[in-house]
Amino acid sequence: MRKNSHQAIALLLLCLALLAPAGCGGHPKAVLTPVADTVPGSDRVNMLIATTRGRSEVPGEMFTGERARAPAFADITVSIPAVRKVGEVAWPKKLPSNPATDFATLKADEIPLDDAKSWLSATVRKSPDRSVLVFIHGFNNRFEDSVFRFAQIVHDSGVHSAPVLVTWPSRGSLLAYGYDRESTNYTRNALETLFQYLAKDKEVKEVSILAHSMGNWLALEALRQMAIRNDGLPAKFKNVMLAAPDVDVDVFRSQIEDMGSQHPRFTLFVSRDDRALAFSRRVWGDIPRLGSIDPETDPYKQEMADNRITVIDLTKVKAGDDLHHSKFAESPQVVQLIGARISDGQTLTDSKVGLGDTILAGTTGVAAAAGSAAGLIIAAPVAVIDADTRDNYANHVIGLVGQSTAKQKIAVKECSSKEAAGRDPACGAQ
Repeated sequence: MRKNSHQAIALLLLCLALLAPAGCGGHPKAVLTPVADTVPGSDRVNMLIATTRGRSEVPGEMFTGERARAPAFADITVSIPAVRKVGEVAWPKKLPSNPATDFATLKADEIPLDDAKSWLSATVRKSPDRSVLVFIHGFNNRFEDSVFRFAQIVHDSGVHSAPVLVTWPSRGSLLAYGYDRESTNYTRNALETLFQYLAKDKEVKEVSILAHSMGNWLALEALRQMAIRNDGLPAKFKNVMLAAPDVDVDVFRSQIEDMGSQHPRFTLFVSRDDRALAFSRRVWGDIPRLGSIDPETDPYKQEMADNRITVIDLTKVKAGDDLHHSKFAESPQVVQLIGARISDGQTLTDSKVGLGDTILAGTTGVAAAAGSAAGLIIAAPVAVIDADTRDNYANHVIGLVGQSTAKQKIAVKECSSKEAAGRDPACGAQ
């Protein structure tokens, strides 16, 4: 009886998802098919991609939200339209993208490890201070989401560092929180390997790290591992910017302690109205998330001072993200502050965005049900109005009742051929 009821609920929810109007928001997917450079004078961002995502067979998608056994690399160039609000990603309304009005992909090539090293060397030499900016995206991000967002941040901040995007296997669904969290753990060693390479590369003089949301857990864990392995972090790791970090405050204390006293300069972006972190707080036992603390109250105020952590409160900053979770990128002032921090070594202050007020009080009481039948019932209305949730909703419902038509791929090495062994560092290539 319980099984039949479970299936009935699932089928009902599937019908709700399928009945959701197709035109309710969202934007075209698979936008990474290169288009002609019809606006030669447009600004553009060329970035290196390092990813643990699986390869996609869908044209214009490149990488999926599933896990690959070994990292892959790509060289991508995105053009930025001249007329656009600062902080905004101008997603194309239809395909192909129009470089005059949209963010448009001009180049998207997967490259082997040696070419990735060559790209980094050549790009660092063009940087005025021989610096690298590593961006690690957060929860609920498709591959193309992270590419276009990073292009926006690099362009709007005016940073002159070599831009490196680290993108981990996120399924881009509000219902895949647990999977995404485990994917950050899965990517931890790969990110540390990148950090170790940057530390040893004599051409790289300075490294800055910008992480968002769940990506902060990945960044902090990789730095912690590196510090333990190397008995400290290299001096060239100058700035670590933690934007809306989805990290347990107690765990953060231990991570900072493990890094030692000579850690990078940390800048923490918090927001007391961040609904995504309210969700996360409920999932993780009602312990405050680092991105929602009140930096003017103890013990946080003293701890931040003791560890020389600058805190920027974005609560009063207005941004377009309905969850108030991407303010660090969508606020022109904040993006400029990020650029100043990276490019000029300036200390971020509270003069433009304000500090203080009270700890985040609003929590969502339904988060613990995510991934269950109850969670899908709660999420059904979201699927009607949120295009990204709608895209994944049917798969979650089918998976819940064990009737998935597509078996989940497990990350495995692809070392059967000499060619694969040569391009895949996990297959023993030196």
